[in-house]
Amino acid sequence: MTDSSIDVDLIVAGGGPVGLAAAIEARLAGLSVAVVEPRAGEIDKACGEGLMPGAVPMLARLGVDPVGVPLRGVSYRSGARRADHRFTGGEGRGVRRTTLHAAMTARAAELDVEHLADKVTLVTQDATGVNAAGLRARWLFGCDGLHSRVRREIGVELPPGRRRRRYGVRQHFRVAPWTDLIEVHWSRRVEAYITPVAEDTVGVALLGRPGLDFAAELAAIPALAFLGEAPPASTLRGAGALRQRTSRRHVGRVLLVGDASGYVDAITGEGLRLGFAQAEAAVDAIVHGRPGGYEDAWNTISRDFRVLTTGLVGLASSPLRPAIVPIAGALPGVFGGVVDRLAR
Repeated sequence: MTDSSIDVDLIVAGGGPVGLAAAIEARLAGLSVAVVEPRAGEIDKACGEGLMPGAVPMLARLGVDPVGVPLRGVSYRSGARRADHRFTGGEGRGVRRTTLHAAMTARAAELDVEHLADKVTLVTQDATGVNAAGLRARWLFGCDGLHSRVRREIGVELPPGRRRRRYGVRQHFRVAPWTDLIEVHWSRRVEAYITPVAEDTVGVALLGRPGLDFAAELAAIPALAFLGEAPPASTLRGAGALRQRTSRRHVGRVLLVGDASGYVDAITGEGLRLGFAQAEAAVDAIVHGRPGGYEDAWNTISRDFRVLTTGLVGLASSPLRPAIVPIAGALPGVFGGVVDRLAR
């Protein structure tokens, strides 16, 4: 039976990179799509801005090639100690989030993705469709981030658990990158992610407890203290709480994709790669009329991330935190294997 009241095949709640990836995937599969996003222009976010090697070909398949700088590995650092690993599966790319968003927005426009300047605040569904933001669609994807309203609307949000919740703060500095590696500086209270994003700009993201003092924590890391004198290239932005939990990722005709579907921590930096893979799996599930299959696909896609990141966050929150960099340096094969597995 055909539902004559359908406006569009798919509503995507959230117009960030993962929401746009889902919209582009759906258009390439022949579906009509409306992205519901209240923010106009290039959307920024406090994040590390590193595309892992696995994410770059995913974007290329979607027809997106954002301008950035090569990222060739990861370096863990603590005082004079360091552990470096260069990716074995190709280069990543450092890209300003606004640059990435602009490139994805342009590609979505080329494919005639509809944009609705609104926010999904209420979701209802029945056997043939979903209603949200004044539209009726066959399917809805919740791609609305860490604080997803769609996740709450379909009743799958779980309490964060007993583990201490962490937050992130990010700022850019006008300084030429001194490395082609993502540097992760481990101090007593924070991790500082240094990501080259342009020939004259680096991004600095600090992860730690809520209310962290960005300037003070940066100054307390000797190798990065010089950035306090560098010209800022953006204002401070924050994000969190990072840990988000869900009981499931699919209810009826609604599927959760990206951070909305659950998030462990930003500590390993592959959130966009996971989100893009989830978007592809979600579109495949609805095209073939098997939305329940997305649950298995989501678990497969995110398994390594959840296991390895949960373990690393546990170490970072324990008395063993000072040993993380020495252990990584003493076991380069293990460290490199973990980096490559997460970056693929």
